[in-house]
Amino acid sequence: MKLLLAILAFNLIVIIHEFGHFIVAKLQGIRVYEFSLFMGPKIFSFERGGTMFSIRLIPMLAYVAFDKEDSLYEDKSLGSHPVSARAAVIAAGPLFNIVSAAIALAIMFSLAGYQTMELSTVQKDTPAYEAGLKPGDRIVSFDHKRVYQPMEVDMFLYNVTKGSPVDMEVLRDGKIIPVKMTPRVIPENRPLIGFTAKIINGEPTNMIDNLEPGGPADKAGLKVNDIIVKLDNTEISNMQQILNFMYKNTGESIQVTVLRDGKRLGPIEIKPKRGRNPQMFSTEMYYTFKQGNPMEILGQSVTRTYSFTRIGLYSFAWLVQGKVPLNQMTGAVGAVDAINTVVQQSTSIKDVIVYLLFMSALISIGLGVTNLLPIPPADGSKLVLLAVEAIRRKPIPQEKEAFIMMAGFVFMMVLFVFTLYNDIARIIARVFGG
Repeated sequence: MKLLLAILAFNLIVIIHEFGHFIVAKLQGIRVYEFSLFMGPKIFSFERGGTMFSIRLIPMLAYVAFDKEDSLYEDKSLGSHPVSARAAVIAAGPLFNIVSAAIALAIMFSLAGYQTMELSTVQKDTPAYEAGLKPGDRIVSFDHKRVYQPMEVDMFLYNVTKGSPVDMEVLRDGKIIPVKMTPRVIPENRPLIGFTAKIINGEPTNMIDNLEPGGPADKAGLKVNDIIVKLDNTEISNMQQILNFMYKNTGESIQVTVLRDGKRLGPIEIKPKRGRNPQMFSTEMYYTFKQGNPMEILGQSVTRTYSFTRIGLYSFAWLVQGKVPLNQMTGAVGAVDAINTVVQQSTSIKDVIVYLLFMSALISIGLGVTNLLPIPPADGSKLVLLAVEAIRRKPIPQEKEAFIMMAGFVFMMVLFVFTLYNDIARIIARVFGG
């Protein structure tokens, strides 16, 4: 059931994109020959308003088709309309994705609140503590870049500054204060037990929030909402103590004691897994959560949408520069798998809804940003060609446009195969512990 929800959520993102093209075309009197849900052989269709609405066999993706020679609709074809009208139709798909993501985030923030840039706690023996940060500090900039949400700090940390000392600015008592922090470097192939901790009111707890499917903790029988109270002979009361313990572990088995439904269980033996864990960097900053009023929620949804869009553009630039490995690219299979993974960990209907909204917003923005890039045959490349046409005051020769689009199509097919390989390899590695 949850896998079906993941597939439906991904398809909805694509349908919204195509609906953007469709509705803007219709509003301008442009004929849409077909609006199809899914791909493959047609299993059902009907015509209305000059458009064939169809459902196809393979339950993935969707598309709209404009080009179909028909003398009855010649004056309503896409090509017969001015450049501005065609540009609006093409841009509508990505923009609908971005707007729908903002709506999804607003609903999610209404249900679950949102993370602010204000520090909730600063624990000893952490980079944040050594940098002189205090609870209540609001992070304003990281590496001389304005930041709007904690995810941006992580993105710049992992792809730009890495383990180097980094300049920051924080707002404290109404004043901007410069801070220099040296992140903790966590070595690659480090031992992991495969779980993330629940954060409550901005405080990282010792309660399990998510388990890596097939990971050491999962195989040992630990469950979501278990509270880790002891690792070997070390008493545990928060996540920082777990991290400090694991930083010293070199792969030895750990005796874990947990509280489950008020009962103490254990010790349970867990053998950490090294696997292929990349080098990581940590500031160990923890942020407050807030349940905002409607205006604050609206403001946050717009700000986060801008932030995620910026992250998408940065990610593409880092990919071109080689700062992000190609094997981190993902496609449709990976998107569905990502949605399914977080949904499978959900313990309540509310959690399912929140996870679906968040992942759908991320993927929707990613789809919108990717389609605005000037890479054939993405929508962005078509907008570039329309801009050239507007400057030249005459259309680009069809054979040249067809060659550009065909070259782009070949490139996209290669990219599709590559991302499909990445997606499947990640799934196999996770399932079989590679």
